[in-house]
Amino acid sequence: MSKKKQEFDITGMHCAACVKRVENVVSKIDGVESVKVNLLTRKGSVEYKDGSTVEPQQIIDAITNIGFGAAEADETKQEIEKVNLKPHITRLIIAACMAVPMMINMTLHRFGIQALPVWVEFILATIAQFGPGLMFYKSAWSAVKNGALTMDVLVVMGTTVAYLFSIFNWQFHPELGPHGIYFETSAWLITFILLGKLLEEIAKGRTSEALQKLIALQPATAHVLRDGEFVDIPTSKVVAGDILQVRAGEKIPVDGTITEGYSTVDEAMLTGESLPVEKQVGSEVIGATINLSGAFTMEAKRIGSDTMLSQIIKVVEEAQTSKASIQRIADIVAQYFVPAVIGLAVLTGLVWYFIMGDSINVALINATAVLVIACPCALGLATPTSIMVGSGLGAEHGVLIKSAEYLEKAGKLDAIVMDKTG
Repeated sequence: MSKKKQEFDITGMHCAACVKRVENVVSKIDGVESVKVNLLTRKGSVEYKDGSTVEPQQIIDAITNIGFGAAEADETKQEIEKVNLKPHITRLIIAACMAVPMMINMTLHRFGIQALPVWVEFILATIAQFGPGLMFYKSAWSAVKNGALTMDVLVVMGTTVAYLFSIFNWQFHPELGPHGIYFETSAWLITFILLGKLLEEIAKGRTSEALQKLIALQPATAHVLRDGEFVDIPTSKVVAGDILQVRAGEKIPVDGTITEGYSTVDEAMLTGESLPVEKQVGSEVIGATINLSGAFTMEAKRIGSDTMLSQIIKVVEEAQTSKASIQRIADIVAQYFVPAVIGLAVLTGLVWYFIMGDSINVALINATAVLVIACPCALGLATPTSIMVGSGLGAEHGVLIKSAEYLEKAGKLDAIVMDKTG
């Protein structure tokens, strides 16, 4: 019995620790052999053992129970969902608008000028902390509730300490003045992290463009024989066995066999062959290739996800979801990174207070600095981003990379020998 493989769309992931949580919970389900989750594509690939009776809903329930969203991926959907940047841009603008005045105010402090009263800074910081920053609290709570520590936990701990400590000094130690207020710190941390998340989404959008170009190769409509005459219908509505007409200069809608007529077809998008290929009755034709000369009729054989073009797209998507060995190492490191950082932050605070002899004020600020500067986003994003960009650009130029493993090994090649018949 062959192994079954299924794709899932997963939402709510923010870092490599999130990926590891999803992979861990799904891999514990009896009957699951392997799980691969990609942070950038927000997709998970689950492979079942032989004879497994695992239902997709079990996978979905396991993922939703730890605070993420999940649904079966629609394999027939020939469309790459566009990244919606608007909410990310809105959050960033709001946070920046709150942070900039406080930064200016902090700069003026050096010249003895108090441009903003503390209560105004408090309002600005509160808006940033619980407006754009609310997403970090929701994600962190979901993670902690399910026994995990993620990047968002670090963000929440660092910004909240700076925010609450500023309120404490403002109310109980007014003699400290501006030196005891760190509202701008929490607001700017949120702003910079939101900027990083926006850049992530932009990168994700760009790397999907190559796949979108592949999908766009398929013509939108097909001339299908209905009740003795050819009518135009969406290519997605064509079924196996339909008789199609392809006119000179048009793209072939689906894979099939010529039943009447003669023509030459440009198959460069598939084979790289620059010369047109002669086609006659009985010849196979491939969807998205171009009919150059005469018109012909054909019988649809492979449609939707079964066409050659769809298989090419699937190979590229699988390559983007697959993991190189270096990425698996990064995932393992990220899993232990967050608790290690929290431990180091606590240790830093204790050292500065008890050994260095500084005030609790200085100790807390240094501990907070360790928390927020160590967010491991890049650790989990660098490798999958490289894989997506590499496989996407390769597909755009006609080079298909079957998996991340082969892409990684290609860097060690000394020579490549190629043979192109004809």
